[in-house]
Amino acid sequence: MRLAYAVAVTTDALQLLLGPFGWAFADELLDVTAMILTWRLIGFHPLLLPTFALEFLPVADMLPTWTGCVAIVVALRKRQQARMPPPPAPGPIIDV
Repeated sequence: MRLAYAVAVTTDALQLLLGPFGWAFADELLDVTAMILTWRLIGFHPLLLPTFALEFLPVADMLPTWTGCVAIVVALRKRQQARMPPPPAPGPIIDV
């Protein structure tokens, strides 16, 4: 999770430094790289798709969308894990 946050924060910081129009496809390359790395680090989540699409709008890439997306996905996954019942205790197996 920490590495996913690091990728998101680094991508957002680099996009902020590049400015609203970026350099010849540097923003797009950063977005594709961030999408692939985030997907590999925390797994696929549907929220990654609108974040990826939103990054192609000229001024929207100035917002920390990758950081926000990673934070939301991590929070949702933690909440989902908290709701899951604990696994059954080991015991005798009854075979019918």
